[in-house]
Amino acid sequence: MATAISAIRVEGVTKRYGAVTALEAVSLEVERGEFLTLLGPSGSGKTTLLRVIAGLERPDEGRVYLGGADVTDLPPYRRRVHTVFQQYVLFPHLNVYKNIAFGLEQKRLPRREIERRVAAALELVRLSGYERRWPHELSGGEQQRVALARALVLEPEALLLDEPLAALDLQLRKEMQRELKRLQREVGISFLMVTHDQEEALALSDRIAVIAEGRLQQIGTPREVYENPETAFVATFLGAANVFEAEVMARENGDALLALCGRTVRVSLNGRRLEGSRAQVAVRPEKIALRARPLRKTDLVQLEGVIEERLYLGDATHWRVRVGDQSVLVTAPNRPGSRAEAFRDGQRVFLCWARESIVVLSQ
Repeated sequence: MATAISAIRVEGVTKRYGAVTALEAVSLEVERGEFLTLLGPSGSGKTTLLRVIAGLERPDEGRVYLGGADVTDLPPYRRRVHTVFQQYVLFPHLNVYKNIAFGLEQKRLPRREIERRVAAALELVRLSGYERRWPHELSGGEQQRVALARALVLEPEALLLDEPLAALDLQLRKEMQRELKRLQREVGISFLMVTHDQEEALALSDRIAVIAEGRLQQIGTPREVYENPETAFVATFLGAANVFEAEVMARENGDALLALCGRTVRVSLNGRRLEGSRAQVAVRPEKIALRARPLRKTDLVQLEGVIEERLYLGDATHWRVRVGDQSVLVTAPNRPGSRAEAFRDGQRVFLCWARESIVVLSQ
């Protein structure tokens, strides 16, 4: 998705801290009006990249562009982006109105313009009437909305969000996820968010950029990255996945014949290259069905195993099934009358899935 007018463009950014390379030649773009999430584990480099874009860190190599302009050498206050941090950093001695108006007052805008913008921002985050409240009188979700309003009132080109929901409890976090998406659609500016929460990334993003060890692993829509992960890391970090080792028997017409757990299976390579005689493939646990007996369908992959563990999680049940020397995860929603409810630890079962559920991972 490369255009000359993208809101944010990062080209070959590398950032080192002594002997540690936090980012290595990272390039990506955030389009205007797009919600893009940087997803990765702690220490992956995602927050460092956000700080480089904000101007809080200077890259050792590479360039940063905002709205097509090179801002690599500009200080943070001269970049039309604003950051909302995990800790909302509201001024405790200022009420809600003054917190939101602070940046506008620093710019010495006319009083009526400040009043108009603050009122609009409060309405946008659904806090009209809260002007005179103090930060300690607000809930965590309300404080987060004030922090968002304080950033949005300055009319930035893009909003940078560093784990903005991490401090909230589960139910409030889900509510604020909906609010964030609504806000982004209403204001129409680009949001670039950092998170390690896979469900949050899937729920909010137009695209997800998965980062690990300072490198961009994959970027695409939530469906693309989840359904067709490029690497074992992406497959196992974004949701759960079973990764199998397979032997490459043949390659033909964009497909490959693989020896997988004692079965020969034809799978699509989806344009990926396979070199050598070994391959890794991934199968999502929800794509696998448990059966007491093998099915007659010959187009399914069917493996025999023994249930090691059954874990009830309310809306779904997880099973661990031993197949040879591998433990395979299987998940299924809990429905009344489901056959899977009868399976117990130690029972011999058959794991069945469609060939189309197999994703060949890049080497």
